[in-house]
Amino acid sequence: MTNLPGAGLPPAVPIAVPAAAALLAIETAGSRCSAAVVRDGAVLANESRTLRHGHGEALMPMVERVMAEAALRPAQLDTVAVAIGPGGFTGIRVGLAAAQGIALAVGARLVGVSGFAAVAAQIIETGDAAGCERLLVTLDSRRADLYVQLFALASAQPLAAPQAVLPDQLADYVASLMPDLRQRRSLPQGSTALLIAGDAADAAASALRASVRLAIAGGSAPDALGVAAAALRDLRKAGIAAAVRPLYLRPPDVTLPSRREPGFGVRP
Repeated sequence: MTNLPGAGLPPAVPIAVPAAAALLAIETAGSRCSAAVVRDGAVLANESRTLRHGHGEALMPMVERVMAEAALRPAQLDTVAVAIGPGGFTGIRVGLAAAQGIALAVGARLVGVSGFAAVAAQIIETGDAAGCERLLVTLDSRRADLYVQLFALASAQPLAAPQAVLPDQLADYVASLMPDLRQRRSLPQGSTALLIAGDAADAAASALRASVRLAIAGGSAPDALGVAAAALRDLRKAGIAAAVRPLYLRPPDVTLPSRREPGFGVRP
Protein backbone atom coordinates (compact mmCIF):
# COMPACT_ATOMS: atom_id res chain seq x y z
CA MET A 1 0.00 0.00 0.00
CA THR A 2 1.32 3.42 -0.93
CA ASN A 3 0.02 6.74 0.31
CA LEU A 4 1.22 9.44 -2.05
CA PRO A 5 1.61 12.86 -0.42
CA GLY A 6 -0.90 15.52 -1.37
CA ALA A 7 0.80 18.77 -2.33
CA GLY A 8 0.10 21.66 -0.01
CA LEU A 9 -2.29 19.77 2.27
CA PRO A 10 -2.16 20.52 6.02
CA PRO A 11 -1.13 18.04 8.74
CA ALA A 12 -3.64 16.59 11.21
CA VAL A 13 -5.07 19.22 13.52
CA PRO A 14 -7.60 19.18 16.37
CA ILE A 15 -11.03 20.45 15.31
CA ALA A 16 -14.42 21.10 16.83
CA VAL A 17 -17.57 19.84 15.10
CA PRO A 18 -20.42 22.38 15.24
CA ALA A 19 -23.76 21.01 16.38
CA ALA A 20 -25.38 21.91 13.04
CA ALA A 21 -22.37 21.25 10.81
CA ALA A 22 -23.02 21.36 7.06
CA LEU A 23 -20.98 18.82 5.10
CA LEU A 24 -20.49 18.25 1.38
CA ALA A 25 -19.40 14.69 0.51
CA ILE A 26 -17.85 13.63 -2.81
CA GLU A 27 -17.14 10.15 -4.17
CA THR A 28 -15.41 9.66 -7.52
CA ALA A 29 -12.85 6.96 -6.70
CA GLY A 30 -15.02 3.90 -7.27
CA SER A 31 -17.72 2.76 -9.66
CA ARG A 32 -19.94 5.81 -9.11
CA CYS A 33 -19.83 9.57 -9.24
CA SER A 34 -21.82 10.96 -6.33
CA ALA A 35 -22.26 14.01 -4.15
CA ALA A 36 -24.34 14.61 -1.03
CA VAL A 37 -25.05 17.41 1.41
CA VAL A 38 -25.65 16.59 5.08
CA ARG A 39 -26.52 19.01 7.84
CA ASP A 40 -26.87 18.14 11.53
CA GLY A 41 -26.85 14.46 10.57
CA ALA A 42 -29.75 14.78 8.10
CA VAL A 43 -29.32 14.24 4.34
CA LEU A 44 -30.46 17.38 2.55
CA ALA A 45 -29.58 16.31 -0.98
CA ASN A 46 -27.95 13.36 -2.69
CA GLU A 47 -27.17 12.42 -6.30
CA SER A 48 -25.38 9.34 -7.59
CA ARG A 49 -24.58 7.93 -11.03
CA THR A 50 -22.89 4.68 -12.02
CA LEU A 51 -19.83 5.93 -13.88
CA ARG A 52 -16.51 4.39 -14.84
CA HIS A 53 -15.08 7.36 -16.74
CA GLY A 54 -15.87 11.05 -17.18
CA HIS A 55 -15.93 12.06 -13.51
CA GLY A 56 -14.28 15.36 -14.36
CA GLU A 57 -17.21 16.44 -16.53
CA ALA A 58 -19.93 15.05 -14.25
CA LEU A 59 -18.80 16.06 -10.77
CA MET A 60 -19.04 19.86 -10.54
CA PRO A 61 -22.52 20.14 -12.13
CA MET A 62 -23.60 17.43 -9.69
CA VAL A 63 -22.15 19.38 -6.75
CA GLU A 64 -23.97 22.51 -7.90
CA ARG A 65 -27.27 20.60 -8.11
CA VAL A 66 -27.05 19.08 -4.63
CA MET A 67 -26.04 22.41 -3.10
CA ALA A 68 -29.02 24.08 -4.80
CA GLU A 69 -31.38 21.32 -3.66
CA ALA A 70 -30.06 21.66 -0.11
CA ALA A 71 -30.60 25.45 -0.30
CA LEU A 72 -27.12 26.09 1.06
CA ARG A 73 -24.57 28.64 -0.03
CA PRO A 74 -20.97 27.37 -0.40
CA ALA A 75 -19.90 29.66 2.46
CA GLN A 76 -22.22 27.73 4.80
CA LEU A 77 -20.19 24.53 4.45
CA ASP A 78 -18.19 23.55 7.52
CA THR A 79 -16.62 20.41 6.01
CA VAL A 80 -15.86 18.89 2.62
CA ALA A 81 -15.36 15.11 2.77
CA VAL A 82 -13.90 13.20 -0.16
CA ALA A 83 -13.16 9.58 -1.06
CA ILE A 84 -9.39 9.08 -1.27
CA GLY A 85 -9.47 5.62 -2.88
CA PRO A 86 -8.60 2.99 -3.70
CA GLY A 87 -10.02 3.01 -7.21
CA GLY A 88 -9.44 4.62 -10.56
CA PHE A 89 -6.40 6.90 -10.66
CA THR A 90 -8.17 9.66 -12.58
CA GLY A 91 -11.34 9.44 -10.51
CA ILE A 92 -9.39 9.77 -7.27
CA ARG A 93 -7.51 12.81 -8.56
CA VAL A 94 -10.69 14.48 -9.85
CA GLY A 95 -12.41 14.12 -6.49
CA LEU A 96 -9.41 15.28 -4.47
CA ALA A 97 -8.79 18.31 -6.67
CA ALA A 98 -12.45 19.37 -6.55
CA ALA A 99 -12.75 18.85 -2.79
CA GLN A 100 -9.53 20.69 -2.05
CA GLY A 101 -10.54 23.61 -4.28
CA ILE A 102 -13.99 23.92 -2.70
CA ALA A 103 -12.66 23.65 0.85
CA LEU A 104 -9.98 26.26 0.18
CA ALA A 105 -12.43 28.64 -1.50
CA VAL A 106 -15.03 28.57 1.30
CA GLY A 107 -12.74 28.06 4.29
CA ALA A 108 -14.09 24.61 5.15
CA ARG A 109 -12.07 21.77 6.66
CA LEU A 110 -11.11 18.95 4.27
CA VAL A 111 -11.55 15.33 5.35
CA GLY A 112 -10.50 12.20 3.47
CA VAL A 113 -12.30 8.85 3.72
CA SER A 114 -11.27 5.53 2.17
CA GLY A 115 -13.78 3.62 0.08
CA PHE A 116 -13.58 0.81 2.65
CA ALA A 117 -14.52 3.12 5.53
CA ALA A 118 -17.33 4.68 3.47
CA VAL A 119 -18.93 1.29 2.81
CA ALA A 120 -18.51 0.17 6.44
CA ALA A 121 -20.04 3.38 7.81
CA GLN A 122 -23.01 3.17 5.46
CA ILE A 123 -23.68 -0.47 6.40
CA ILE A 124 -23.79 0.49 10.08
CA GLU A 125 -25.85 3.61 9.35
CA THR A 126 -28.52 1.59 7.53
CA GLY A 127 -28.46 -1.32 10.00
CA ASP A 128 -27.85 -3.83 7.19
CA ALA A 129 -25.58 -6.05 9.28
CA ALA A 130 -27.44 -9.37 8.83
CA GLY A 131 -26.50 -10.49 12.37
CA CYS A 132 -22.80 -10.63 11.49
CA GLU A 133 -19.88 -9.60 13.66
CA ARG A 134 -17.44 -8.95 10.84
CA LEU A 135 -17.60 -7.15 7.54
CA LEU A 136 -15.42 -7.72 4.51
CA VAL A 137 -15.48 -4.69 2.22
CA THR A 138 -14.51 -5.64 -1.33
CA LEU A 139 -13.89 -3.06 -4.03
CA ASP A 140 -13.46 -3.41 -7.78
CA SER A 141 -9.81 -2.96 -8.74
CA ARG A 142 -10.55 -3.04 -12.49
CA ARG A 143 -8.03 -5.88 -12.72
CA ALA A 144 -7.98 -9.54 -11.76
CA ASP A 145 -7.53 -8.88 -8.05
CA LEU A 146 -9.92 -7.41 -5.46
CA TYR A 147 -9.32 -4.61 -3.00
CA VAL A 148 -10.37 -5.89 0.44
CA GLN A 149 -10.42 -4.83 4.09
CA LEU A 150 -11.92 -6.58 7.13
CA PHE A 151 -13.89 -4.62 9.75
CA ALA A 152 -15.54 -5.26 13.11
CA LEU A 153 -19.17 -4.44 12.45
CA ALA A 154 -20.05 -3.21 15.92
CA SER A 155 -17.46 -0.42 15.81
CA ALA A 156 -16.63 -0.06 12.08
CA GLN A 157 -12.99 -0.43 13.15
CA PRO A 158 -10.63 -2.07 10.63
CA LEU A 159 -9.16 -5.40 11.73
CA ALA A 160 -6.40 -5.37 9.11
CA ALA A 161 -4.81 -3.06 6.59
CA PRO A 162 -6.36 -2.95 3.11
CA GLN A 163 -4.95 -5.39 0.60
CA ALA A 164 -5.12 -6.31 -3.08
CA VAL A 165 -5.93 -10.05 -3.17
CA LEU A 166 -6.61 -12.43 -6.06
CA PRO A 167 -9.96 -14.25 -5.81
CA ASP A 168 -8.35 -17.70 -5.56
CA GLN A 169 -6.31 -16.46 -2.56
CA LEU A 170 -9.20 -14.74 -0.81
CA ALA A 171 -10.27 -17.73 1.31
CA ASP A 172 -6.74 -18.11 2.72
CA TYR A 173 -6.53 -14.36 3.34
CA VAL A 174 -9.81 -14.29 5.27
CA ALA A 175 -8.86 -17.47 7.18
CA SER A 176 -5.64 -15.81 8.31
CA LEU A 177 -7.68 -12.98 9.83
CA MET A 178 -10.48 -15.20 11.18
CA PRO A 179 -8.75 -18.23 12.75
CA ASP A 180 -12.14 -19.66 13.78
CA LEU A 181 -13.32 -19.70 10.18
CA ARG A 182 -13.81 -23.48 10.01
CA GLN A 183 -15.92 -23.51 13.16
CA ARG A 184 -18.03 -20.72 11.70
CA ARG A 185 -19.26 -23.06 8.95
CA SER A 186 -21.32 -24.92 11.57
CA LEU A 187 -23.09 -21.85 12.98
CA PRO A 188 -26.79 -22.14 13.91
CA GLN A 189 -29.25 -21.86 11.04
CA GLY A 190 -29.93 -18.24 10.09
CA SER A 191 -26.65 -16.85 11.44
CA THR A 192 -23.67 -15.83 9.34
CA ALA A 193 -19.97 -15.46 9.99
CA LEU A 194 -19.22 -12.71 7.51
CA LEU A 195 -21.05 -9.91 5.73
CA ILE A 196 -19.59 -8.97 2.36
CA ALA A 197 -20.18 -5.50 0.92
CA GLY A 198 -18.83 -3.21 -1.77
CA ASP A 199 -19.02 -3.11 -5.55
CA ALA A 200 -17.06 -6.39 -5.82
CA ALA A 201 -19.19 -8.25 -3.24
CA ASP A 202 -20.55 -10.82 -5.71
CA ALA A 203 -17.06 -11.77 -6.94
CA ALA A 204 -15.79 -12.09 -3.36
CA ALA A 205 -18.80 -14.15 -2.31
CA SER A 206 -18.20 -16.58 -5.18
CA ALA A 207 -14.63 -17.07 -3.97
CA LEU A 208 -15.62 -17.55 -0.31
CA ARG A 209 -18.90 -19.49 -0.38
CA ALA A 210 -17.23 -22.86 0.09
CA SER A 211 -15.25 -21.62 3.09
CA VAL A 212 -17.60 -19.62 5.29
CA ARG A 213 -21.29 -18.93 5.83
CA LEU A 214 -21.80 -15.43 4.48
CA ALA A 215 -24.32 -12.77 3.53
CA ILE A 216 -24.11 -10.10 0.83
CA ALA A 217 -25.10 -6.48 1.33
CA GLY A 218 -26.72 -5.56 -1.97
CA GLY A 219 -26.29 -2.14 -3.54
CA SER A 220 -23.35 -1.29 -1.29
CA ALA A 221 -20.90 0.33 -3.70
CA PRO A 222 -19.04 3.30 -2.19
CA ASP A 223 -20.94 6.56 -2.56
CA ALA A 224 -21.12 10.05 -1.10
CA LEU A 225 -23.59 9.07 1.64
CA GLY A 226 -21.07 6.57 2.98
CA VAL A 227 -18.29 9.16 2.72
CA ALA A 228 -20.42 11.57 4.76
CA ALA A 229 -21.28 8.94 7.37
CA ALA A 230 -17.63 7.90 7.80
CA ALA A 231 -16.39 11.50 7.96
CA LEU A 232 -18.92 12.46 10.62
CA ARG A 233 -18.14 9.35 12.69
CA ASP A 234 -14.42 10.11 12.60
CA LEU A 235 -14.81 13.80 13.39
CA ARG A 236 -17.17 13.23 16.31
CA LYS A 237 -15.09 10.42 17.74
CA ALA A 238 -11.54 11.64 17.24
CA GLY A 239 -11.93 15.38 16.69
CA ILE A 240 -9.04 15.17 14.24
CA ALA A 241 -8.91 16.20 10.59
CA ALA A 242 -6.01 14.28 9.07
CA ALA A 243 -4.00 15.32 6.04
CA VAL A 244 -5.78 14.14 2.89
CA ARG A 245 -3.76 11.94 0.56
CA PRO A 246 -4.77 9.52 -2.20
CA LEU A 247 -4.85 5.84 -1.25
CA TYR A 248 -3.44 3.44 -3.84
CA LEU A 249 -2.92 -0.28 -3.29
CA ARG A 250 -0.71 -0.53 -6.37
CA PRO A 251 0.92 1.94 -8.77
CA PRO A 252 -1.38 3.58 -11.33
CA ASP A 253 -1.45 2.28 -14.90
CA VAL A 254 0.72 4.91 -16.55
CA THR A 255 2.89 4.32 -19.61
CA LEU A 256 5.64 6.86 -20.08
CA PRO A 257 6.57 7.82 -23.67
CA SER A 258 9.80 6.33 -24.94
CA ARG A 259 12.74 8.68 -25.15
CA ARG A 260 13.67 9.73 -28.67
CA GLU A 261 17.22 9.90 -29.88
CA PRO A 262 18.37 13.41 -30.82
CA GLY A 263 17.33 14.30 -34.32
CA PHE A 264 14.83 11.42 -34.67
CA GLY A 265 12.07 12.32 -37.10
CA VAL A 266 13.61 15.67 -38.03
CA ARG A 267 13.68 16.30 -41.74
CA PRO A 268 16.51 18.25 -43.26
